[in-house]
Amino acid sequence: MATVDYDSSVDPEMDLTSDEELEREAEGFKEQGNAFYIKKDYAEAFNFYTKAIDLCPKNVSYYGNRAATLMMLSRYREALEDSQLAVRLDNTFMKGHMREGKCHLLLGNAMAAGRCFQKILDLEPDNSQAQQEMKNAESMLEFERMAEISFEKRDFRMVVFCMDRALESASGCHRFKVLKAECLALLGRYPEAQSVASDILRMDSTNGDALYVRGLCLYYEDCIEKAVQFFIQALRMAPDHEKARLACRNAKALKAKKDEGNKAFKEGSYEEAYNLYSEALTIDPNNIKTNAKLYCNRATVGSKLHKLDQAIEDCTKAIKLDESYIKAYLRRAQCYMDTEQYEEAVRDYEKVYQTEKTKEHKNLLKNAQLELKKSKRKDYYKVLGVDKNATEDAIKKAYRKRALMHHPDRHSGASAEVQKEEEKKFKEVGEAFTVLSDPKKKSRYDSGHDLEDDDMNMDLDANNIFKAFFGSPGGFSFEGNSSSGPGNFFFQFG
Repeated sequence: MATVDYDSSVDPEMDLTSDEELEREAEGFKEQGNAFYIKKDYAEAFNFYTKAIDLCPKNVSYYGNRAATLMMLSRYREALEDSQLAVRLDNTFMKGHMREGKCHLLLGNAMAAGRCFQKILDLEPDNSQAQQEMKNAESMLEFERMAEISFEKRDFRMVVFCMDRALESASGCHRFKVLKAECLALLGRYPEAQSVASDILRMDSTNGDALYVRGLCLYYEDCIEKAVQFFIQALRMAPDHEKARLACRNAKALKAKKDEGNKAFKEGSYEEAYNLYSEALTIDPNNIKTNAKLYCNRATVGSKLHKLDQAIEDCTKAIKLDESYIKAYLRRAQCYMDTEQYEEAVRDYEKVYQTEKTKEHKNLLKNAQLELKKSKRKDYYKVLGVDKNATEDAIKKAYRKRALMHHPDRHSGASAEVQKEEEKKFKEVGEAFTVLSDPKKKSRYDSGHDLEDDDMNMDLDANNIFKAFFGSPGGFSFEGNSSSGPGNFFFQFG
């Protein structure tokens, strides 16, 4: 009997999986995906829809379901790809067109979204959802247009407003977020701008626009070295990023010029430092914080060069740029003190002390208040025409000159008004000499004390002071005479 050869590698009883069985298994995965979707466990739903697609890659509903899940996971680009695959498989798949349009809208592509919604309306003219989404797409286009015009006008607040409105329908649009962040930075709202840019970078660490905005915030906060690093990184990700290139160039130039000015100042080359700071101020008018520091630096140099009015003006410009800049207030207050504008100095020191209640600031304020009080008294130094460091001999010489100049008898032939004014000046000269020639009184006067408060009677007889000063042999004699005019002085040259 013949023997039949048997090939053990082939099992005729093997259960070959049919297409129907694959479809049943895929449906099972889809049902499990639906269950997880209902429970809002979108990650698991995604996994099961993917399993279903792997088994039946031409099933339109599986792509539609996975697209819906990806949208819930904010993975809009992937959702867009699934929606596009679905409508390629079935161009009449309404949910596919709707999801594709919504993904385009969420990603900020209003033109593409409008085409998708129009496709639905071509198939179903009365589709109310498509009609509403079409209006949303049109509104987004209008906000984009308004933002572009506003940016050109440097109306950054309006740009932020437009982008906020657009982002209500385009929450996944990095382009809108970056534009908003850039404008927030240009408005000086750096923490908000940093927050928006950081959110983008968490999702896309290679986003050149977001890296540029991070650098821009640091640049405008005067962290120039760190800013340059971000600009360079942005250019690595996007070599044609013109804004990053320009900002990087400005940042490097600004830092170099500022450093040159600082070096010249430390070396005592004040004119050179002044010119370097002036050049630095022309590099980027938009960099408010750095320019405020440059103005303050130039004011410091100006005070060294005795350009006090210019220094005050520079401090004022610095404060206008940065109202919280304490150093500028302190510098301006000192310049006000140096120019004897004590009320202005007190105002600035009060502002500083309200902001930073330190012992040093308190002392500066008290000193300014004292000088203001002193400035409102008679200035005996000015009365005698001497400076505050005048010697005893200089004070005596000044008294001799002024007393003779204003003695009433010298003006006996003048009008009554002139005689009265000269008598007043003569008395003030006597008062000034009495105080400044007495070391104790002079010390108390210089320290700001009111001499009247110290029981030092200032109701002085100018004639007696004059007699006491000229009483020694010197060629002058004085006799009281009721007919000699105001003050009852008789003045006779020997």
